[in-house]
Amino acid sequence: MRYPPGYKEKKHTELLKTSGSLMKKNGFAATGVDALMQSAGMTSGAFYSHFASKSDLLKALVTSELTASQNLWARNPHASAEDWLDFELERYLSIQHVQQPETGCLLPSLSAEIARTDLSIRELYEQELLKGHAILTQRLGHEELAWAFICQLVGSILIARALPHEELQRSVIHASKLFLRSALVAKNLSFAMPTQEPQKL
Repeated sequence: MRYPPGYKEKKHTELLKTSGSLMKKNGFAATGVDALMQSAGMTSGAFYSHFASKSDLLKALVTSELTASQNLWARNPHASAEDWLDFELERYLSIQHVQQPETGCLLPSLSAEIARTDLSIRELYEQELLKGHAILTQRLGHEELAWAFICQLVGSILIARALPHEELQRSVIHASKLFLRSALVAKNLSFAMPTQEPQKL
């Protein structure tokens, strides 16, 4: 059977999208090929025309999902660090992101499982994460603050998702917003100062 031009590429994109949603919701290990293909409206046999293995699918998802995050950060319309940070905090640290993992970021959903995969997947994860870190470093002005920003965002969503009650989920994400905003103020006061030897009395 002949397919129109672009058919396979379109199906590949659809499969990545539906697979990403399902794995972010249910986990990588808990999601089998049959369930992935059923969610995409394709036969299980068709999976191997797109990916050599489930691990290859995970690599594609890491690249696709983290590139999407990088694009979101890069498209933030604000120029100042304060406004840029506020925009990202409101976008990422939301109750919707906590309660709807299938539509959110890959990092809080799959990082723990990626940590248990083979070296090639973890190296790809590192490579893509560093691209996002570079964007944050440029925006926030300091490498350490950029790492703290990433870890605080991801950790907040991860912890909030483990909590059974929405009131406490909201408290976690609100506290994280306050902490990160105060960290930016501290950065302006201390990180901007040149390092120097303590003055002798």
